[in-house]
Amino acid sequence: MPVAAVTTSPPSAWDRPAGGAFTLVFTTLPALLRLTCGLVGAVTALAVRTPPVRVGLLVPLVAALTAWSVWYAARALWRGVTGPLVAGDVALTTAACLLVPWLVAPEVLPGEGSWIAILASTTVINVQATAPARWSVPAGLLVTAGYVLGTTTAGNPVEARAHAATLLVQTGCTAMVTAVMRRRIGRADRAFGDYQRLARAAVVARTAREAECRQNRDLHDTVLATLTMVGLGAVAGPSAALRDRCAADLRTLAALADARSVPTAGPTALDDRLRAVLARLPELPVRATLAPCAVPAEVAEALAESAAAALSNVVRHAPGAKVTLGLARVGDAVVVEVADDGPGFDPATVPPHRYGLRESIRGRMAAVGGRAEVASAPGAGTTIRLGWPGDH
Repeated sequence: MPVAAVTTSPPSAWDRPAGGAFTLVFTTLPALLRLTCGLVGAVTALAVRTPPVRVGLLVPLVAALTAWSVWYAARALWRGVTGPLVAGDVALTTAACLLVPWLVAPEVLPGEGSWIAILASTTVINVQATAPARWSVPAGLLVTAGYVLGTTTAGNPVEARAHAATLLVQTGCTAMVTAVMRRRIGRADRAFGDYQRLARAAVVARTAREAECRQNRDLHDTVLATLTMVGLGAVAGPSAALRDRCAADLRTLAALADARSVPTAGPTALDDRLRAVLARLPELPVRATLAPCAVPAEVAEALAESAAAALSNVVRHAPGAKVTLGLARVGDAVVVEVADDGPGFDPATVPPHRYGLRESIRGRMAAVGGRAEVASAPGAGTTIRLGWPGDH
């Protein structure tokens, strides 16, 4: 049997929100830092051109670094910081550091304030924030070595040692902070992923349980109700109504086997649905008062079938009782009421395993955000009041 290929897509920022936020922050900040440093450094570099600065070398190099800074920022903001982008930044910065004797005037070199010193600091910070430590730390050491070699060649070993210490501290601190943040963020995303998996499993389990309850309710209210009615002798001899009811029950079983679809959410005339329920119970005389009323289809289904379950209970447990069915709007709520003057019962004594009230009525109404109230007592009849929405 051929096996269908399963395609997977990489996790999105919605699947790893902490990691996505980290990537966004540590892409935007390095991009802006590189762009700012590039533009300010260009102005500063061209401001002092006293010998031994070679203007023929300084101008094209500054132009190249400025163009690179703009490209780096645009590329990082548009598609993120990639390995080649980091490598290019480190290579250009190291090359500029090695050319310090011909790019920086001796009077502005000390004090770690030259444009090359700022360029080196920016690069080592950016590379720690955008690359794994196994690559970023060696890259920081490479830039530091380039700066030491360039400033020593320029005749200022004091500046070489001072800014080398600064670069090493910047490399170590930024790498450590970034590593800690990555670990913490990884844990947060794993916890979020576990929560998402558990939530999906709970939804699947709840959906399966709701489907099982719907099928059990349908079976209880059709086939089992019909068999109980026959067993209690509610139908004497051959009956066309019984044949029609059995045919309807068979249609219900067939629909369950075919996994029928959930009703659409469009408005449905609830009064018509209730009249259809009464037509299914021709053996039960009911005085009905049904005001025109439209509700969502799934709500109409729940109210009508809950009322049908209540009327079936009358057929089984209170034959000969006078029955009324009412439909009205009470404020913002829709209310369906089924009442009979039969023998009644004590709702508190109904065993927990009995399915009728618990699932066919209360469970069905709760599934659509409605409610069911049962008022009954021995010798006082029974009133079942169905309401939707359930907070009224």
